[in-house]
Amino acid sequence: MEYAYRITKLRKNKMNILDKIIQHKKLEVAKRKQIVSQDSLMQTDNFNRKCFSLIKSLSKENSTGIIAEFKRKSPSKGFINEHADILAVTIGYANAGAACLSVLTDANFFGGSTSDLVAARVNNIPILRKDFIIDEYQIAEAKAMGADVILLIAACLSPEQVQSLAKYAVSIGLEVLLELHDETELAHICDEIILVGINNRNLKDFKVDIDASLRMAKQIPNNKIKIAESGISDAAMIQTFRNAGFQGFLIGEMFMKEANPALAFNNFVQNIKL
Repeated sequence: MEYAYRITKLRKNKMNILDKIIQHKKLEVAKRKQIVSQDSLMQTDNFNRKCFSLIKSLSKENSTGIIAEFKRKSPSKGFINEHADILAVTIGYANAGAACLSVLTDANFFGGSTSDLVAARVNNIPILRKDFIIDEYQIAEAKAMGADVILLIAACLSPEQVQSLAKYAVSIGLEVLLELHDETELAHICDEIILVGINNRNLKDFKVDIDASLRMAKQIPNNKIKIAESGISDAAMIQTFRNAGFQGFLIGEMFMKEANPALAFNNFVQNIKL
């Protein structure tokens, strides 16, 4: 018994940030299922709403390609903008030309909430539910709260799980953004996935490598839409990624760390060559 306890303790000490998030997420989803059933989610008004398409938004001529994110905090830096107004920020993003909104709904690690996404639904552009999805229930939940796109993170799912969850998402009218971090995760790409994001931030230690997207770009099939995520700090980088075949750019912290995120986004857009 003592040996088993030591092994368990050792494993816990070696858990990275992503492991801790997923462990907590499993408990969170189980509790949410007890409060609201999946069948109940499917009876909501938003569940039958026709979704806005991120694929079409990114493919429009003169699209900024920017998925502008609303994020209050991160596990590595704590609060970034604790008291930001979800309506003021997202409406500002949309008015300034965001191709899509990304709204964090994870409460424990990112300070987000379901109510944030529900509030952001006043905007008539695609909304990505940014969370750690591990269960079909969360996808039904995303549709019920007004999301148009869900995020699936390869680092916490098997290729089989990605395909199963993506199939369900597509079947209820949602689009799917698959997030990759390195070449070992390329096998997670499947027919149901059109949007493939490459995150420059390692979710295990939260370090940023801005060259990661560029190194992997040539290995993504040409029939997929490539999205660069995290670590984008200036307009010149947008052009660099475009030259490498990227159509989308998920940016959040750079805007959210400012007192007026919407104004920071607007100023950034003015420097992009459309």
